[in-house]
Amino acid sequence: MTLDVKALRAQFPILQREIDGKPLVYLDNAATTQKPQVVLDAIIDFYTTTNANVHRGAHFLSDEATRRYEKARDDVAAFINANGREEVIWTAGTTESINLVARGLGQLLKAGEEVVVTEMEHHANLVTWQQACKVSGGTLKVAPIFENGELDVDAFSALLNDKTRLVAFPHVSNALGTVNPIKELTAKAKAVNALVLVDGAQGIAHGGVDVQAIGCDFYAFSGHKLFAPTGIGALWGRKSVLENWPVWLTGGEMIADVTYQDATWGQLPNRLEAGTPNIAGVIGLGAAVNWFSELDLAAVQAHEQALLASAHEQASAIDGMRVIGTAPKKAGVMSFMLGNAHPADVGFILDRQGVAIRTGDNCAQPLMKKFGIPGTARASFSIYNTLEEVDKLYDALRKANMMLA
Repeated sequence: MTLDVKALRAQFPILQREIDGKPLVYLDNAATTQKPQVVLDAIIDFYTTTNANVHRGAHFLSDEATRRYEKARDDVAAFINANGREEVIWTAGTTESINLVARGLGQLLKAGEEVVVTEMEHHANLVTWQQACKVSGGTLKVAPIFENGELDVDAFSALLNDKTRLVAFPHVSNALGTVNPIKELTAKAKAVNALVLVDGAQGIAHGGVDVQAIGCDFYAFSGHKLFAPTGIGALWGRKSVLENWPVWLTGGEMIADVTYQDATWGQLPNRLEAGTPNIAGVIGLGAAVNWFSELDLAAVQAHEQALLASAHEQASAIDGMRVIGTAPKKAGVMSFMLGNAHPADVGFILDRQGVAIRTGDNCAQPLMKKFGIPGTARASFSIYNTLEEVDKLYDALRKANMMLA
């Protein structure tokens, strides 16, 4: 159960780059993953040979573009084990997917009904529900986490009642790396007849997403976290829910019939996809899903855990380094503070050594306030990273520690 990381890296042209004369060590994968050549080729080939609008033209190119576009929907549906292709709705990414659901919920939620989220939410899975509750008069409740970044499942359960209309939580925390027990949380929410949305932005690239096994009603993710282009993502929704979900964008493609006085909506998935879509992005996402599906999932997960274990182990040898988020179950994300240094200063010094990380509040300001910090430095690992790159991260951190002392 091993991953041929050297062969894998050779498929990513950008990993051959140097930064200031030093080999690129790309450790910002939670923000966006790099793209393998097969994905780049799929996008170039579409624009070179097939560029046309989908579903509209009465000519060969449009028909071919439509076939490739809709095949990607089939591929994504199979990848997450959807019941049918019509359950896959194309969006610009996780944020738009969650907004699609939240805008609809704002119309359905009644005063006094409740939405439950967690303290570890990305802004996209927090502000959206705040706004839905403001529009409707609903109430937003927040389940706490422990100091190690693990969700307090008992406290989460205590918030659920017959007023709970929807529960939303991340598959994996972007700021902490915590892997939530999403099947267990979903089952608890379903016991009170609540709808469940899983923010899968960080979970999708770690493999094994099966929406039937999870039991949720919505699963949202972005292509660019899964080796695909930016600007494309998907919302999976249970067909019985999506068929009656309020539309949030109107225009072309999603219409069944229009008069000057009124309009009716088409069938799924069209009714929730208005306007000309990101065709090249969809095709790129399909290529990424097929490429990723050919990898040995167990080997992928074992490799990422080895990288994370090495990163955590070496942290104890750095004076003043504090890891933020030490839950027992984590994906390849390590957020940290380096003494009293500002994360931005740490990131700048690492960048000069060719090491790319994320710094800031990770779009999780309430979570940072909970820990009493302005933000973190965050190293996040993917399948093409190596143990040697983890060592280079720590070589750079030792230099940063000395410079910022």
